[in-house]
Amino acid sequence: MVSERRELMRALGGRLRVLRVEAGLTGAVLAQRAGVGQPTVSKVETGRMVPSLDVLDRLLAALGLDESTAREVRDLLAAVVAAADSGRAVDAVVPDGSTVDEEVRSARLVRSFQCVILPAMLQSAEYARHVFGSAPGLTPEAVGRAVAARVERQSVLYEPGRESAFVLTEAVLRTWPGSPALMLAQLDRLLAVESLSTVRLGVVPWGRPVPVLPRHGFTLCDQRAVVVETFDRERVSVDSAEVAAYEETFGRFEGAAVFGAEVRELLSRMMAEYRELGDVVTP
Repeated sequence: MVSERRELMRALGGRLRVLRVEAGLTGAVLAQRAGVGQPTVSKVETGRMVPSLDVLDRLLAALGLDESTAREVRDLLAAVVAAADSGRAVDAVVPDGSTVDEEVRSARLVRSFQCVILPAMLQSAEYARHVFGSAPGLTPEAVGRAVAARVERQSVLYEPGRESAFVLTEAVLRTWPGSPALMLAQLDRLLAVESLSTVRLGVVPWGRPVPVLPRHGFTLCDQRAVVVETFDRERVSVDSAEVAAYEETFGRFEGAAVFGAEVRELLSRMMAEYRELGDVVTP
Protein backbone atom coordinates (compact mmCIF):
# COMPACT_ATOMS: atom_id res chain seq x y z
CA MET A 1 0.00 0.00 0.00
CA VAL A 2 2.91 2.35 0.75
CA SER A 3 4.52 1.80 -2.65
CA GLU A 4 1.16 2.19 -4.37
CA ARG A 5 0.58 5.52 -2.63
CA ARG A 6 4.06 6.73 -3.51
CA GLU A 7 3.49 5.84 -7.15
CA LEU A 8 0.20 7.71 -7.12
CA MET A 9 1.83 10.73 -5.45
CA ARG A 10 4.46 10.79 -8.18
CA ALA A 11 1.76 10.46 -10.84
CA LEU A 12 -0.19 13.36 -9.36
CA GLY A 13 2.91 15.52 -9.09
CA GLY A 14 4.06 14.65 -12.58
CA ARG A 15 0.68 15.50 -14.07
CA LEU A 16 0.66 18.88 -12.34
CA ARG A 17 4.18 19.61 -13.52
CA VAL A 18 3.25 18.83 -17.13
CA LEU A 19 0.17 21.05 -16.88
CA ARG A 20 2.26 23.89 -15.42
CA VAL A 21 4.84 23.64 -18.20
CA GLU A 22 2.09 23.54 -20.82
CA ALA A 23 0.65 26.71 -19.28
CA GLY A 24 4.05 28.40 -19.60
CA LEU A 25 4.39 29.05 -15.86
CA THR A 26 7.32 28.67 -13.51
CA GLY A 27 6.81 27.09 -10.12
CA ALA A 28 7.23 30.50 -8.48
CA VAL A 29 4.60 32.13 -10.65
CA LEU A 30 2.14 29.28 -10.10
CA ALA A 31 2.68 29.50 -6.35
CA GLN A 32 2.08 33.24 -6.37
CA ARG A 33 -1.10 32.94 -8.44
CA ALA A 34 -2.42 30.13 -6.24
CA GLY A 35 -1.53 31.85 -2.98
CA VAL A 36 0.67 29.01 -1.70
CA GLY A 37 4.36 28.75 -0.89
CA GLN A 38 6.77 27.85 -3.68
CA PRO A 39 8.11 24.89 -1.61
CA THR A 40 4.57 23.50 -1.63
CA VAL A 41 4.47 23.48 -5.44
CA SER A 42 7.90 21.87 -5.59
CA LYS A 43 7.07 19.15 -3.06
CA VAL A 44 3.75 18.33 -4.72
CA GLU A 45 5.29 18.13 -8.19
CA THR A 46 8.09 15.84 -6.99
CA GLY A 47 5.69 13.53 -5.16
CA ARG A 48 6.98 14.42 -1.69
CA MET A 49 3.79 16.05 -0.40
CA VAL A 50 0.08 15.43 -0.77
CA PRO A 51 -1.83 18.69 -1.23
CA SER A 52 -5.13 19.31 0.51
CA LEU A 53 -8.15 19.57 -1.78
CA ASP A 54 -8.23 23.32 -1.12
CA VAL A 55 -4.59 23.74 -2.18
CA LEU A 56 -5.11 21.53 -5.23
CA ASP A 57 -8.15 23.57 -6.29
CA ARG A 58 -6.10 26.76 -5.97
CA LEU A 59 -3.42 25.27 -8.20
CA LEU A 60 -5.96 24.10 -10.74
CA ALA A 61 -7.63 27.52 -10.84
CA ALA A 62 -4.25 29.22 -11.25
CA LEU A 63 -3.50 26.90 -14.18
CA GLY A 64 -6.81 27.83 -15.84
CA LEU A 65 -7.76 24.22 -16.59
CA ASP A 66 -11.00 23.11 -18.14
CA GLU A 67 -13.36 21.13 -15.91
CA SER A 68 -12.55 17.79 -17.51
CA THR A 69 -8.80 18.13 -16.87
CA ALA A 70 -9.39 19.50 -13.37
CA ARG A 71 -11.61 16.51 -12.56
CA GLU A 72 -8.89 14.15 -13.78
CA VAL A 73 -6.36 15.71 -11.39
CA ARG A 74 -8.83 15.67 -8.47
CA ASP A 75 -9.40 11.98 -9.13
CA LEU A 76 -5.65 11.41 -8.83
CA LEU A 77 -5.68 13.13 -5.43
CA ALA A 78 -8.63 11.02 -4.32
CA ALA A 79 -6.71 7.89 -5.29
CA VAL A 80 -3.69 9.02 -3.27
CA VAL A 81 -5.79 9.64 -0.16
CA ALA A 82 -7.59 6.30 -0.58
CA ALA A 83 -4.23 4.51 -0.72
CA ALA A 84 -2.85 6.14 2.45
CA ASP A 85 -1.32 3.69 4.90
CA SER A 86 -3.75 4.25 7.74
CA GLY A 87 -6.51 5.86 5.77
CA ARG A 88 -5.90 9.00 7.82
CA ALA A 89 -2.39 10.43 7.70
CA VAL A 90 -1.42 11.88 4.34
CA ASP A 91 1.99 13.39 4.98
CA ALA A 92 4.71 13.18 7.60
CA VAL A 93 8.04 14.98 7.88
CA VAL A 94 10.65 15.69 10.53
CA PRO A 95 9.65 18.30 13.12
CA ASP A 96 11.42 21.34 11.68
CA GLY A 97 8.13 23.20 11.38
CA SER A 98 8.11 23.40 7.58
CA THR A 99 4.89 21.41 7.29
CA VAL A 100 3.07 23.73 9.68
CA ASP A 101 4.41 26.80 7.89
CA GLU A 102 3.31 25.60 4.45
CA GLU A 103 -0.13 24.43 5.54
CA VAL A 104 -0.72 27.74 7.33
CA ARG A 105 0.31 29.62 4.21
CA SER A 106 -2.53 28.03 2.25
CA ALA A 107 -5.24 28.48 4.92
CA ARG A 108 -7.62 31.36 5.54
CA LEU A 109 -8.46 30.28 9.10
CA VAL A 110 -5.70 28.96 11.37
CA ARG A 111 -6.22 27.71 14.93
CA SER A 112 -3.18 26.50 16.85
CA PHE A 113 -2.80 25.06 20.34
CA GLN A 114 0.59 24.61 22.00
CA CYS A 115 1.58 23.31 25.43
CA VAL A 116 5.41 23.41 25.30
CA ILE A 117 6.77 25.44 22.38
CA LEU A 118 5.52 28.64 20.79
CA PRO A 119 3.51 28.29 17.57
CA ALA A 120 5.72 28.52 14.50
CA MET A 121 3.98 31.64 13.22
CA LEU A 122 4.62 33.55 16.48
CA GLN A 123 8.30 32.75 16.97
CA SER A 124 10.89 35.50 16.87
CA ALA A 125 13.93 34.86 14.68
CA GLU A 126 16.14 34.04 17.67
CA TYR A 127 13.56 31.73 19.23
CA ALA A 128 13.17 29.95 15.87
CA ARG A 129 16.96 29.64 15.64
CA HIS A 130 16.93 27.62 18.86
CA VAL A 131 14.04 25.49 17.57
CA PHE A 132 15.81 24.59 14.34
CA GLY A 133 19.19 24.36 16.05
CA SER A 134 17.88 21.57 18.28
CA ALA A 135 16.90 19.43 15.28
CA PRO A 136 19.51 16.72 14.58
CA GLY A 137 21.55 16.86 11.40
CA LEU A 138 20.97 20.51 10.46
CA THR A 139 24.05 22.54 9.55
CA PRO A 140 24.33 26.18 10.68
CA GLU A 141 23.67 27.21 7.08
CA ALA A 142 20.51 25.11 6.93
CA VAL A 143 19.35 26.55 10.24
CA GLY A 144 19.85 30.07 8.90
CA ARG A 145 17.84 29.34 5.76
CA ALA A 146 15.06 27.72 7.79
CA VAL A 147 14.83 30.70 10.14
CA ALA A 148 14.69 33.14 7.22
CA ALA A 149 11.93 31.12 5.55
CA ARG A 150 9.92 30.96 8.78
CA VAL A 151 10.12 34.71 9.33
CA GLU A 152 9.09 35.34 5.71
CA ARG A 153 6.07 33.06 6.01
CA GLN A 154 4.89 34.93 9.10
CA SER A 155 3.83 37.78 6.83
CA VAL A 156 0.51 35.94 6.37
CA LEU A 157 -0.48 37.17 9.85
CA TYR A 158 -0.79 40.66 8.43
CA GLU A 159 -2.75 39.80 5.30
CA PRO A 160 -6.40 40.90 5.19
CA GLY A 161 -8.95 38.13 4.77
CA ARG A 162 -7.04 35.74 7.04
CA GLU A 163 -7.86 34.89 10.65
CA SER A 164 -5.54 33.28 13.19
CA ALA A 165 -6.28 32.07 16.72
CA PHE A 166 -3.52 30.86 19.01
CA VAL A 167 -4.04 29.27 22.43
CA LEU A 168 -1.06 28.52 24.66
CA THR A 169 -0.63 27.17 28.12
CA GLU A 170 1.33 29.45 30.45
CA ALA A 171 3.97 26.71 30.51
CA VAL A 172 4.87 27.66 26.92
CA LEU A 173 5.84 31.15 28.08
CA ARG A 174 7.89 29.72 30.96
CA THR A 175 9.77 27.17 28.85
CA TRP A 176 12.55 29.30 27.48
CA PRO A 177 15.68 28.71 25.41
CA GLY A 178 18.71 30.92 25.27
CA SER A 179 18.53 33.80 27.71
CA PRO A 180 16.02 35.98 29.54
CA ALA A 181 16.78 38.71 27.00
CA LEU A 182 15.62 36.38 24.21
CA MET A 183 12.32 35.82 26.00
CA LEU A 184 11.87 39.53 26.64
CA ALA A 185 12.08 40.13 22.90
CA GLN A 186 9.79 37.16 22.25
CA LEU A 187 7.11 38.36 24.68
CA ASP A 188 7.33 41.84 23.17
CA ARG A 189 6.61 40.26 19.79
CA LEU A 190 3.59 38.47 21.24
CA LEU A 191 2.24 41.78 22.51
CA ALA A 192 2.64 43.28 19.04
CA VAL A 193 0.94 40.33 17.32
CA GLU A 194 -1.89 40.28 19.87
CA SER A 195 -2.80 43.82 18.81
CA LEU A 196 -3.51 42.75 15.21
CA SER A 197 -7.15 42.67 14.19
CA THR A 198 -6.51 39.41 12.31
CA VAL A 199 -5.12 37.58 15.37
CA ARG A 200 -6.58 36.25 18.63
CA LEU A 201 -4.06 35.21 21.27
CA GLY A 202 -5.16 33.31 24.34
CA VAL A 203 -3.27 31.82 27.28
CA VAL A 204 -4.47 29.18 29.72
CA PRO A 205 -2.97 30.54 32.98
CA TRP A 206 -1.57 28.35 35.69
CA GLY A 207 -4.36 29.50 37.96
CA ARG A 208 -6.92 27.62 35.87
CA PRO A 209 -7.23 23.86 35.41
CA VAL A 210 -6.86 22.57 31.86
CA PRO A 211 -10.02 20.99 30.36
CA VAL A 212 -8.02 17.95 29.21
CA LEU A 213 -4.39 17.00 29.79
CA PRO A 214 -2.47 18.29 26.74
CA ARG A 215 -0.29 15.66 25.06
CA HIS A 216 1.04 17.60 22.09
CA GLY A 217 0.52 20.68 19.98
CA PHE A 218 -1.58 20.87 16.84
CA THR A 219 -2.66 23.35 14.18
CA LEU A 220 -6.00 23.38 12.37
CA CYS A 221 -5.94 24.76 8.83
CA ASP A 222 -9.43 25.88 7.82
CA GLN A 223 -11.78 22.94 8.43
CA ARG A 224 -9.90 20.66 6.04
CA ALA A 225 -6.69 19.58 7.79
CA VAL A 226 -4.87 19.30 11.09
CA VAL A 227 -1.11 19.23 11.59
CA VAL A 228 -0.36 17.03 14.60
CA GLU A 229 3.04 17.66 16.16
CA THR A 230 4.62 14.71 17.97
CA PHE A 231 8.11 14.33 19.41
CA ASP A 232 9.80 13.21 16.21
CA ARG A 233 7.57 14.31 13.34
CA GLU A 234 4.63 16.30 12.04
CA ARG A 235 1.65 14.56 10.53
CA VAL A 236 -0.98 16.17 8.32
CA SER A 237 -4.42 14.58 8.41
CA VAL A 238 -7.44 15.43 6.27
CA ASP A 239 -9.62 12.77 7.87
CA SER A 240 -12.87 14.60 8.66
CA ALA A 241 -13.48 12.77 11.93
CA GLU A 242 -9.96 13.48 13.19
CA VAL A 243 -10.16 17.13 12.16
CA ALA A 244 -13.51 17.44 13.97
CA ALA A 245 -12.05 15.87 17.12
CA TYR A 246 -9.19 18.37 17.16
CA GLU A 247 -11.62 21.22 16.52
CA GLU A 248 -13.56 20.17 19.64
CA THR A 249 -10.34 19.94 21.65
CA PHE A 250 -9.22 23.37 20.49
CA GLY A 251 -12.58 24.79 21.52
CA ARG A 252 -12.18 23.40 25.03
CA PHE A 253 -8.74 24.94 25.47
CA GLU A 254 -10.00 28.19 23.96
CA GLY A 255 -12.78 28.24 26.54
CA ALA A 256 -10.23 27.92 29.37
CA ALA A 257 -7.96 30.69 28.07
CA VAL A 258 -7.86 34.40 28.82
CA PHE A 259 -7.73 36.94 26.01
CA GLY A 260 -7.40 40.66 25.43
CA ALA A 261 -6.50 42.81 28.43
CA GLU A 262 -5.93 39.77 30.64
CA VAL A 263 -3.37 38.34 28.19
CA ARG A 264 -1.61 41.69 27.87
CA GLU A 265 -1.42 42.00 31.66
CA LEU A 266 -0.06 38.45 31.93
CA LEU A 267 2.59 39.06 29.25
CA SER A 268 3.65 42.34 30.87
CA ARG A 269 3.96 40.64 34.26
CA MET A 270 6.08 37.87 32.77
CA MET A 271 8.33 40.40 31.05
CA ALA A 272 9.01 41.94 34.45
CA GLU A 273 9.89 38.49 35.79
CA TYR A 274 12.31 37.85 32.91
CA ARG A 275 13.96 41.23 33.56
CA GLU A 276 14.50 40.23 37.18
CA LEU A 277 15.80 36.84 36.08
CA GLY A 278 18.19 38.55 33.68
CA ASP A 279 19.60 40.61 36.54
CA VAL A 280 20.23 37.39 38.46
CA VAL A 281 21.92 35.39 35.68
CA THR A 282 23.93 38.26 34.18
CA PRO A 283 27.48 38.25 35.62
